[in-house]
Amino acid sequence: MKTIIVMITIAVLAAAFARPLYNKDKSKKATAGNNNGFVVAELFTSEGCSSCPPADKLIQKITQENTGKSVYVLAFHVDYWDHQGWKDRFSDAAHTERQRRYAGWLNLETVYTPQMVINGHKEFIGSYENNITKAITKELAQPAAQTISLRPHVEGNKLHVDFTAAAQKNAELVLALVQKTATSNVKAGENTGRHLTHVQIVRQLYTQDVSDNKKIMLDLPGDFNANAFELIGFVQQKKNGRITAAAKAEW
Repeated sequence: MKTIIVMITIAVLAAAFARPLYNKDKSKKATAGNNNGFVVAELFTSEGCSSCPPADKLIQKITQENTGKSVYVLAFHVDYWDHQGWKDRFSDAAHTERQRRYAGWLNLETVYTPQMVINGHKEFIGSYENNITKAITKELAQPAAQTISLRPHVEGNKLHVDFTAAAQKNAELVLALVQKTATSNVKAGENTGRHLTHVQIVRQLYTQDVSDNKKIMLDLPGDFNANAFELIGFVQQKKNGRITAAAKAEW
């Protein structure tokens, strides 16, 4: 292992790695409507980072231990490690850009991997299990301020989503199309020779104002399989990044 945490300044990232962001199934409605607490746990990770596998294992554990609870795990594979010898096939510049937004919201000087963000307003080193577990427990005990419902359905290679959320200014709807599991054999970089297991991989990310059109259409990846994917959506405040409602839907 080279370094426990690799930190890269936002300015360096922006200069060096920035690039432009870029048959009908039965639909199921998902609603977070009972005002119980919820958690959106976002892990920023990479197959090229030798410190990330423990964090990847931790989100597997979090996912398993919170089955049936309103705990929504998202793994964002960032792209700035792709220049270090191994290109992560799940990496995306949009994921790096999302992490940069958190650096601004949370007054951080750097972005790094592995990083965990809880409900948009708390961040931890992504492998620090005790701190993360305590934060999840605390957030679940807080009543949800708002609700959101999602109704997705698939037509060909398109995903259509109807959503309902309380109208509000300065808030965004964020939709993440999530692949539940995957494995990779890493052949270069810091994790050379390792067989990595991933969960909750964000494959498509979509953001719009909550007040905009309530009908959304997304392109599906070529390997989409309804049994292997799920949709997670949440409402996020533009000013400070705090997440105020979340829900999950499958097909």
